[in-house]
Parts: sequence; C-alpha cells; structure tokens
Amino acid sequence: MGGPSVQLYSVRDAFAADPDETLRRLAAIGFSRVEPYGVVENVEALRAGLAAHGLSAPTAHAALVGKDLDSVFGAARELGIGVVIEPLVPASQWGSSADIADTASALNAAAEVAAGYGVRVGYHNHWWELESRIDGRSALEVFADRLSPEVVLEVDAYWATAGGEDAPALLRRLGERVCAIHVKDGSLAVDASGQVPAGQGRVPIRSVLDAVPEALRVVEFDQHEDVFGVLLRVSPISLGWGRDCRGRGCRGGVHQ
Repeated sequence: MGGPSVQLYSVRDAFAADPDETLRRLAAIGFSRVEPYGVVENVEALRAGLAAHGLSAPTAHAALVGKDLDSVFGAARELGIGVVIEPLVPASQWGSSADIADTASALNAAAEVAAGYGVRVGYHNHWWELESRIDGRSALEVFADRLSPEVVLEVDAYWATAGGEDAPALLRRLGERVCAIHVKDGSLAVDASGQVPAGQGRVPIRSVLDAVPEALRVVEFDQHEDVFGVLLRVSPISLGWGRDCRGRGCRGGVHQ
C-alpha cells in the first residue's frame, strides 16, 4: 500500500540550493512520494534525484493556463508523473460564471493535450475559490461542474477551511472528482502564517481524511521555520496514511 506524498514547495529553499540532498533527506525520513513544482524548470534535477533516492511523483504542480503544454506534459511523462495540477488561477478570475467557465475551458483543452502524453490534468484551490459564491454555491463547485470528466481536483483542506467551507462536507460533495488532498493545518491565516503539523490547528483533519479515503494525501507547509524537523516527527510511518488513490490516475508511474 502506498504512503503519503510531500509537496516540494514545503522545502523550496533547500530544494533550490541542493535538490539531490533535499530529496535524499525526504527519502530518509520515510517518504517514497513527492509532489514537485515547476516540472519543466526542474526536470533535470528531478530525473536524477527521484531515481537515485527511490522516489516517485504521482502528482506535480505546473502552470498550465497559457503555457507551452507540450513541454510540461513531455516532462511529466519523462518523470512518471500521472497528474499535472494547475496550482493557481488568480482570485480575480473567480467572481463570475463567465470567468469560471473560461478557466474550465482552458483546463479541459489542456486535458486533451495531456491525454496524448498519458497524463491527466488537475486543479489546486486556494481560499478565494471557496470564498467566492455564485448563486449560493462556491466558485470551486461551479467550476467542477464545468470540467470534463478527465480533469480532477486536488483539494487543499487548509485553504478550503480558510475560505469558509466545511472541508469534509465539500470533499463529500465533490466525490470522485477529488484525486488528492493537501494535508495542512494551522490558524487559517490567509498569509499562511501560523501553520502547524496536521491535527494541531483549526482544520478538522481526521474528518477530512475520512471524507476521501482513497485520495492521495500530500503533506504541505506553505511556511514553517523547521519543515524537515516537523516532517521527521510526522513521518509516513507514524501517520499511517497509506493510500493508493485507486481509480483516479494518481499513482506514480501509472498513466491512466
């Protein structure tokens, strides 16, 4: 059974300085999966480091809207990434149905290109997609209704809660669309300050995990003064968060 992943943005300064050593340290802690960012920019470091340290990358973050999709998906295929996730569409694009439809159309089109590389497309939320309401529903759910079946979601539980949503209820409504979740906790400050290990903040982590038992768990800290120390204390072995993300195309090295 597979274990949780960790978003490399959590250790971005260390990764920028020495990617191989960063990946070695994560593997030594007990992680067998990572979620890279900047797939094209970091392809060489990831190609060498993932193989050297026995790591896989079932998901990754990379800008997709308005980008060179062939370069992104080509790098993803080379690295064995199953799902490439658009990490952010600005808050200004979530205030109207028309803007939301434009974003959905862009990702649907990206998914068609991705399919040619054996890769899928996903989207990762911040707080504004939940804070924005369209006819009484969150903008994220309106967006999900407009996505092709092939496009999946990575729901960030911290940002969803910060946006005013009941994250477990949101996850249950989104159902099979959810491929992965960002497991993150803290004070719910939108400047990402005050983030703490899962279960020590205001996010109902256990209920979040129970809501989507098959979704890939991705540990993330946007900010923390001692990320490696925290990750060592909440290693995959101690967490027991083994999930294979069955049926959602999120398994590392498997393109569905």
